[in-house]
Amino acid sequence: MALKLSLKPGERLILGGAVIRNGESRAELVVENEVPLLRERDILSPSEATTPCRRIYLALQLMYVDPAALAEHEKLYRELVREVAAAAPSTLKFLALMNDHINNGRYYQALKSARSLLDYEEELFANAQRA
Repeated sequence: MALKLSLKPGERLILGGAVIRNGESRAELVVENEVPLLRERDILSPSEATTPCRRIYLALQLMYVDPAALAEHEKLYRELVREVAAAAPSTLKFLALMNDHINNGRYYQALKSARSLLDYEEELFANAQRA
């Protein structure tokens, strides 16, 4: 089944490992086969991976869009998860769901579920600043 995308002017996406930026006008793309695809709102650049959970998200993103280096990205992901779980055991419910997806080869679903982890991390930081 084809996926129809409507891109805003200047919007970026990752399609099969390639970063694509739309031109100055709205564009429509039809992706006719399965390929890793991330829209701009879901892309995290390395310079934005400034917190432990954001680094986990980046590792997941790389696992999804760069299958040629999957083992390397997964090794980094596992190390980061161990560190976060040790520092903040309350994250285990989020990490367990992501691990389940990864163990079943569902990298996009793991990436989607990582959004909850990022929200939780923001909440933890906000509570720490208030205290």
